[in-house]
Amino acid sequence: MNLESPVSRSPAAAEAPELLHASDSRGVHTITLNAPRSLNVLGESMLASLQSALDGVRDDPRARVVVLAATGKAFCAGHNLREMKARPELAYYQDLFARCSRLMLSIQKLPVPVIARVQAVAAAAGCQLVAQCDLAVAADTARFGVNGIDLGLFCSTPSVPLVRSIPPKKALEMLLTGGFLDARQALECGLINRAVAEADLDQAVAGLVDAILDKPRDAVAMGKDLFYRQREMGIEAAYQLAGQTMACNLALDVAQEGVQAFIDKRPASWRA
Repeated sequence: MNLESPVSRSPAAAEAPELLHASDSRGVHTITLNAPRSLNVLGESMLASLQSALDGVRDDPRARVVVLAATGKAFCAGHNLREMKARPELAYYQDLFARCSRLMLSIQKLPVPVIARVQAVAAAAGCQLVAQCDLAVAADTARFGVNGIDLGLFCSTPSVPLVRSIPPKKALEMLLTGGFLDARQALECGLINRAVAEADLDQAVAGLVDAILDKPRDAVAMGKDLFYRQREMGIEAAYQLAGQTMACNLALDVAQEGVQAFIDKRPASWRA
């Protein structure tokens, strides 16, 4: 079963939803930025639509994984500069970036993994979106940059997930120079997990999706939460939290079954 619905419509082309949200019987949600004429920029309406879609995943108890995709010549070209220029007000800018930050944190707080499917260039807040996702697969022709500095605007909010995804000096070089990484460089520094031919992009994403679906949802959710929380802690606090999380995980029925299946040399029941 495949359910697909338009989340929002572009005023310029009412027949073409700017964001698509589909889910299937396995609990796989596919959210697609679908405004290729604007290079899928994160304008006000796109931010609202994407936030609504992520909230829908959060509220779906059957959700297992999210694929964040896009159409056209860009994955996402960043914020909508025309909208930003039209309202040169500090309060407006503060609210805009607060909404963007809430969106990015929503990805991290989801109890299911989010995989970026990057078919083309990801710039500024678009690169931020890729860095914020848990996993990323890109076409080998994709490029990644935080080039706001070219316009006199240091990409401050994109720097937050970027410096948590790649080595600090590489991140700062990108932020200070506006230079882009090609897919191979992005793979080497850890911004993405796979770089494949564009024709193989869906297959590579499907491989990660299938691997996640093979694991119990509760363990994945606990593990994702622990991963991000411990990263911000000192080592002693991180070990304390990790030990408590692992103990609670082991007490779950799925872990008890997994261990017993290993002992019995048989598949676990949740793989049947």
